[in-house]
Amino acid sequence: MFFSNLFRFLSVDMAIDLGTANTLVYVRGKGIVLNEPSVVAYVESKGRKRVLATGNEAKLMLGRTPGNIKAIRPLRDGVIADFDVAQEMIRHFIAKVKDNQFMVATRIIICVPSGSTSVERRAIQEAAESAGATRVFLIEEPMAAAIGAKLPVTEPKGSMVVDIGGGTTEVAVISLGGIVYARSVRVGGDVMDENIIAYIRRHHNLLIGESSAERLKKEIGSAMPVADGVGKVMTIKGRDLVHGVPKEIEVTEQMIHEALNEPVAQIIESVKTALEHTEPELAADIVDNGLYLTGGGALLHNLDEVLRISTELPVFVADEALNCVVNGTGRCLEETNNLEGVLVSDF
Repeated sequence: MFFSNLFRFLSVDMAIDLGTANTLVYVRGKGIVLNEPSVVAYVESKGRKRVLATGNEAKLMLGRTPGNIKAIRPLRDGVIADFDVAQEMIRHFIAKVKDNQFMVATRIIICVPSGSTSVERRAIQEAAESAGATRVFLIEEPMAAAIGAKLPVTEPKGSMVVDIGGGTTEVAVISLGGIVYARSVRVGGDVMDENIIAYIRRHHNLLIGESSAERLKKEIGSAMPVADGVGKVMTIKGRDLVHGVPKEIEVTEQMIHEALNEPVAQIIESVKTALEHTEPELAADIVDNGLYLTGGGALLHNLDEVLRISTELPVFVADEALNCVVNGTGRCLEETNNLEGVLVSDF
């Protein structure tokens, strides 16, 4: 009895939203305890990688490291691009949320994109197991997002969720605890940032970094044209590609709208494609209940309005859109008996 109680005291169940941009960890009974960038800084020596920093500390090093140190995102498009570095990152985050060094992670539920392959899913599972997890379960991101948005996923009703993350946009129609139709397109916050960088470079001969592009997107990004053709204005610094010296320019809201035209159009197209493949009865439910936007991309100014105009459906940005996926995964931990059926097992 003593050892049973001791094991229970030293064990911890976690839900992990292993995102391309950020990793969030939810601990059973405590809620979200960690939210850090999915970035790792390491030095390579004699073919081996030694991790120097992860999360917030590593993100500060992006674009600022000397030649012998690399700061990278080990996940691209929602899947692991560098297994060894991702494994170290997961191990670090798991260790960081434990109350003491003797605690063990007994159960971990991790989100995966609906379009990920069985090989990619197995890589994520193995990374968590090698980081110390006793049992690892997977859940598809749109399902987790829908649960986090408090949609009635287990009822015989059609619910539609559009989860716009850093690497992918997941569009799914859900009913009776399963995904009826899902479409995953590799368009998200990272592609938006890349488009902003390319636009500033093409039109102003100025090279800016990923962090600067992300700041422009968050502060003055818009999915709709600006009424006065200018909108908000922001000063940005970078390297002049003509003279090779540092330079600053003013960027307008309209410029960022033009830069984001293509990824926004791809998101709209993926939503329309999903609606075209939805059964009539489920489509009728979506007409009544609307579709819900989750993820960081859902916060892009006027994106809900653009989708509302394009689909002629009610469109809502979910409460706590940034945390919907990890909150939904956390609910699966807390309510295992009711939501066990939504976990992925066929990989």
